[in-house]
Amino acid sequence: MSDTATAKRVRFERKTIIHVIFLVFFALSVLAPLFTMLFHMTGEGMRSVFSSPLFLPALKNSVLTALTATVISELLALAAAYAVERSGVRATSLWSVIFVIPMLIPSISHAFGIISLFGNNGFITKLFHSNGSIYGFWGIVLGSVMYSFPVAFMMISGILRYEDSMQYKAARVLGIPFWRRMTAITFPFLRKTLITTFFAVFTMIVTDYGVPLAIGGKAGTLSTLMYNTAVANVNYDNGSVIGAILLVPAVIAFVADVAFPEKNQSGFVTEGVETNSKHWVKAISYAFCVLVSVFVLLPILAFCFMSFAAKYPVDMTFTFSHITDTISRGAGELLLYSLLYSFLVALFGTVIAFLCAYATARLRGKISRFVHLFAIMSMAIPGIVLGLSYLLFFNKSFLYGTIFIVVLVNTIHFFSSPYLMMYNSLSKVNESLEDVGASLGISRWKLVLSVIVPKVLYTLLEMFVYFFVNSMMTISAISFLAPPAPKSVALMINQFESQLLMESAAFVSLLILAVNVIVKGMLIIYRRIRSRRGDE
Repeated sequence: MSDTATAKRVRFERKTIIHVIFLVFFALSVLAPLFTMLFHMTGEGMRSVFSSPLFLPALKNSVLTALTATVISELLALAAAYAVERSGVRATSLWSVIFVIPMLIPSISHAFGIISLFGNNGFITKLFHSNGSIYGFWGIVLGSVMYSFPVAFMMISGILRYEDSMQYKAARVLGIPFWRRMTAITFPFLRKTLITTFFAVFTMIVTDYGVPLAIGGKAGTLSTLMYNTAVANVNYDNGSVIGAILLVPAVIAFVADVAFPEKNQSGFVTEGVETNSKHWVKAISYAFCVLVSVFVLLPILAFCFMSFAAKYPVDMTFTFSHITDTISRGAGELLLYSLLYSFLVALFGTVIAFLCAYATARLRGKISRFVHLFAIMSMAIPGIVLGLSYLLFFNKSFLYGTIFIVVLVNTIHFFSSPYLMMYNSLSKVNESLEDVGASLGISRWKLVLSVIVPKVLYTLLEMFVYFFVNSMMTISAISFLAPPAPKSVALMINQFESQLLMESAAFVSLLILAVNVIVKGMLIIYRRIRSRRGDE
């Protein structure tokens, strides 16, 4: 056998080994826990769940609230994305930052902010002497819209940046009016994105239990029913049945996204679409951006003020007493644990996601397709389902009750998006780099560290921040795994809210927001520095 053939065989065997390692990793961290939960279902559990008087109302509320909130959220996001990307308004970066701020706090904090404004003792309720109640269907819808709007906005605005202007120029030459251009060019271009966004937002809302748990009142949902069944009543058989039901919309969304992937529009753009210069479009866009900003920021400002108010909203005297009381109840210690968790998740997750993306994007082969599929599979598993799956699978293992299981579950929970970031970045790097390095006698890993990593450094930082921020604010998966492991500070929000310690819950939300704003702000500053240096 020639030296060339031997070298190719060695490279093939190494690629195969690396791919198999990742397949085993995903089998143990995704498939095995999930199948453990599914096999935990029993006939008695199914009969108990389906015959429960709470099941059908919860199913109905889940579907109706999710559908209503998804439609509202997507329409708002479409209008906001168009205003920012196409209307010609100034300070587009500022509007974009404001619109995504809700992504930096737990979903339950959105509901809590709404309660502080529109609850029975809310500021606006007292101001206008309102007798209405925000608890129930419309409370869930409002909180869900706040929770999901930033995601929908990012998905739609991101694709609008990559639309080519040639069709619009031709339409203007032909005298085609503004609304006709929208319906004939813009909406067809966005069709796949709008469908993908609909599925993604619907899945987020229908599987979230933070908002309905805090503001749902008597309007229970499947997610709150699962939480109360598996966490509060420790009935894992019935919880597994509800978890399997919650998997259905997520799996449908995942299959649809895989079967009809988004085309990469950026490769066909010759010139970006010019912003609309009509004064009435700008005026409406400015007004809309201001209204959305108020909608986004007002509940957050409400719990910020509440943290320093003696008795919100009755006595607005400035005080630090709630802060000291919250810290004395363990918030300071749990914040440190959360920072540790988030850092470890960000570090471990970034390394694993980078290596996995490199294996699938740069070491292509038959097995790499399966690795890629498993890598994006976690996006189809709701956090509350993943948490129960981990509890059942790792219950008697050495990982259970330690910080390592929290790190692992959060890594898997948020793995898909950072992986896809790096996969797309590595796919754009010159494919012949490794071959050139091999011909020069440079080892692959030395080439990766000295050449490829610097090229994708900003993506690595984005991945790190994504893991960190989401780990700071998540409550879904880790609610099943702590204690005995030390709790995350985000879990204290629901604890304080249930004890009617509203000011303490507000302060914990404020802590999480402050940490995440600092981390995201550092990334933004770094990107601006790179841009000024000409690195991007």
